Amino acid sequence: MKLLWAPWRIEYITGEKEHGCIFCRKPGEGNDKKNLILYNGQTGFIIMNRYPYASGHLMAVPYRHTNNLSDLGEEERLELMSLTIKCTEILKALSPDGFNIGMNLGKTGGAGIDDHLHFHVVPRWSGDNNFMPVIADVRVMPEYLEDTYETLRRQLNTLER
Repeated sequence: MKLLWAPWRIEYITGEKEHGCIFCRKPGEGNDKKNLILYNGQTGFIIMNRYPYASGHLMAVPYRHTNNLSDLGEEERLELMSLTIKCTEILKALSPDGFNIGMNLGKTGGAGIDDHLHFHVVPRWSGDNNFMPVIADVRVMPEYLEDTYETLRRQLNTLER
C-alpha cells in the first residue's frame, strides 16, 4: 500500500467549523489575501477553494445568497459566467491542459455549501491525479495554497493591464 501525505487536511478535519455562509461573510472581511479572494466584481467574486480538488481550484460566486439560479437577475447571471471565464484566464498561469467546470446544486447534487450557489473551475493536466479522489479518496497537491494564490494574483494583474 502506498501512502500519500496531505497534512494540511487535518486543519479541515479537526478544526473549528465556521458558522454561517462563508460566501457571504468572507468578501466583507476586508482581508482578501487571507480569505483567498482573487477578484471582486460588481455582483460576484472569485475565491480559491481552501480545501481544493486540485491546485488552483477556483470558485465564481455571486454576492447574493441563494441556491436558486432563477433568483439571479440578468446582470448577476452575466457576471457569474464572466467570472467563470475569468477563472480560466487566471488559471492559464498554471499551464493546465484543460478544466472541469461545474455547479453542484443541493446537498444531494454534491454541494458542500448547498445554500449559496457557485461555479467550480478546476484546472486539469494530462497525467494528473485522474480518478484518485474517486477511487482512493486522495488528492495530490503539488504546491502550497499561498504560493498558488500569489501566482494567480500576478496572472490576474497581467490580465487587468
